[in-house]
Amino acid sequence: MNNIFYTILQQSNVSTSAERYLLIYMIGVLIVITALVIIFFIVFQKRKNKLLLDKVEQQRKFDEELIKTQQEIQDATLKHIGRELHDNVGQLLSAASMQVNMLVAQAEDGMKSKLGDTAEVIKDSLTEVRALSKSLNSDVIYDQGFDATLANEIARLNKLNLLEADFEVIGDKVDFENKKDEVILFRILQEFFSNTIKYANADHLEVKITYHDNHMLIHAKDNGDGFDISNAEKGSGLINMENRAGLINTAITLDSKVGEGTSLFLNYPFNFAKD
Repeated sequence: MNNIFYTILQQSNVSTSAERYLLIYMIGVLIVITALVIIFFIVFQKRKNKLLLDKVEQQRKFDEELIKTQQEIQDATLKHIGRELHDNVGQLLSAASMQVNMLVAQAEDGMKSKLGDTAEVIKDSLTEVRALSKSLNSDVIYDQGFDATLANEIARLNKLNLLEADFEVIGDKVDFENKKDEVILFRILQEFFSNTIKYANADHLEVKITYHDNHMLIHAKDNGDGFDISNAEKGSGLINMENRAGLINTAITLDSKVGEGTSLFLNYPFNFAKD
């Protein structure tokens, strides 16, 4: 009887041990499967995130290339217009000036003063057309440099008698590594000047350039009507300025208050590494 009980007990212990090992095995398999699922999920998420980041980067590069292409087309158009003004309109005004001067020499004393005034108007118009053609032609900007081109533009604005413009340069001039950046900065300021003349009702404009070792600060300010910038919708002019600034990694800030005029701040880094 004791032997039978001992045998049954021994079989029961063997069965319990087998069940224990089976349970441990199943738990181990479950842990491995769970770990594989977690690893798969992590790898999947990383790959998904990488694909999303790649997509965002590709979209960013596409947008940047699109902006560059738009700016190149716009610059080519402005260059063409500048050449047409210089070659065609300029020649017509030159011919008109010569003919009026000939009439002045042959006219009676009573007509000379009137013809002389007309000759002066044509002469001023010719000067303005030539100055405008230079400001539109990027080749001229490359040749003259940023400071000189901007000074000429300020002088042109003063000759128009639409407002009084002042220009100041502080610090030692630093040469641009990329000449195209000069054109882009100049176009941004041209856009600001244009908006000032068209909409600001300003009679004074100040432009200041401050050179530092590794960056340049540009501050343009008018004393016009100003506007509530928090409620203003972005027009094509401001969007163009921001897009151009983004191409050369330049920080741009537009500040305006009703009745206090508008200010434009540009921070251009000289050590900007371009792709």
